[in-house]
Amino acid sequence: MTTISIHSSMLPHHDPEASVAFYRDALGFEVRMDVEYGGMHWITVGPADQPDTAIVLYPPEATPGITDDERTTIAEMMAKGTFASINLATSDVDGTFDRVQAAEAEVVQEPTDQPYGVRDCAFRDPSGNLIRIQELR
Repeated sequence: MTTISIHSSMLPHHDPEASVAFYRDALGFEVRMDVEYGGMHWITVGPADQPDTAIVLYPPEATPGITDDERTTIAEMMAKGTFASINLATSDVDGTFDRVQAAEAEVVQEPTDQPYGVRDCAFRDPSGNLIRIQELR
């Protein structure tokens, strides 16, 4: 049977420099690609020890087929932090929280033991995406 793996996930962004600073400096990901076209940037980032898995930060205004009204809605949702999210994992959520918080990332939730059995924390990246980090047990 052929297997299917996760290659990349997409998150919107509106500020290439701030996005690189967050994903590289706060989360410790490597920047694998930064492709510029027409003044827009597609930036691929990921953990150095997981070369086959990545996050592609993309300019939402470049999405084909969306209307101006949809672009406005996406921009409003990004500004509120309700458009996109991703879950990451770590073996030490408290240490990871301290490191990301020290990089002045926007804290949404400090490390918390959730009633559904995980310990996690949450931040917003510079574009408003919710970054939830769960502790592996």
